Amino acid sequence: MSAIASIRTWGEMIKFSHSLFALPFALLAMFLAAAPETPTVVQAVLIVLCMVAARSAAMTFNRLADARIDADNPRTAVRALPAGLIRSRTAWLFFAGATIAFLAGCAGFWVWERNPWPLLLSVPTLAFLCFYSYTKRFTRWSHLVLGAGIAFAPVAAWIAVSPTTLGPAAFVLMGAVLFWIAGFDLIYACQDVAFDRASGLHSVPARMGVATALWMARAFHLLTTVGLVALGVLTERGTLYYLGVGCVAILLAVENAIVRPNDLSRVNLAFFTINGVVGVLLATLGIADILVQ
Repeated sequence: MSAIASIRTWGEMIKFSHSLFALPFALLAMFLAAAPETPTVVQAVLIVLCMVAARSAAMTFNRLADARIDADNPRTAVRALPAGLIRSRTAWLFFAGATIAFLAGCAGFWVWERNPWPLLLSVPTLAFLCFYSYTKRFTRWSHLVLGAGIAFAPVAAWIAVSPTTLGPAAFVLMGAVLFWIAGFDLIYACQDVAFDRASGLHSVPARMGVATALWMARAFHLLTTVGLVALGVLTERGTLYYLGVGCVAILLAVENAIVRPNDLSRVNLAFFTINGVVGVLLATLGIADILVQ
């Protein structure tokens, strides 16, 4: 396998491009926590390192935990581990490397910022992210567990930059991200209803039906929009931020409108494309709003 092909295979396995989901919200939280000052270069670099490393470790663990399930599911049988493109031993080594990188990034805040909290919270945070991989074996609410794990990113960024100012705004942002992630994971899970039911796996679509899951996703995304508005009020944001919230509301409405119980053909458009834009757009306009005030 060529170097480029190998990088592509690894990137696909850990869904590296999905870092665009949570990372923008962590960066927005970083600027909110530092305001009215701006974050330091060290803080920004360490937060990006921790985000990418934690997500890579958690996603690799998920692929390892689900390797047998993925092999039985026609939709996921082509993934790197069940297809034999990456060996389990190699994946475990990658997981170990990503974990070490994450812990090193957290330790960096202690060394350079005199802030021990990221390191103290590093192991529980990574353990919770890995725990998610097993939840669909015993609860239909794994979507919310995933949302909670990823939504801790902005709170973690806030703690890393300014733990003394951690308050309602950070947790409102966490709630908004939680329901955003859980909502689009509900949409994504609709693809595997038949397989999940046959395999005894739990999810809202499998246990409560696709139509119910899609309505729940809409409710969750409405809560996301409400949370983002509340965040703007709490942090006294300006026009650019609310423009971003308005764009997000429209994008989420489109995302939910293009997926129907009898037509799941546009799930990937809803899941990958639209959600990738949501985080980047809100963070860009939100950070710009902070910088111009």
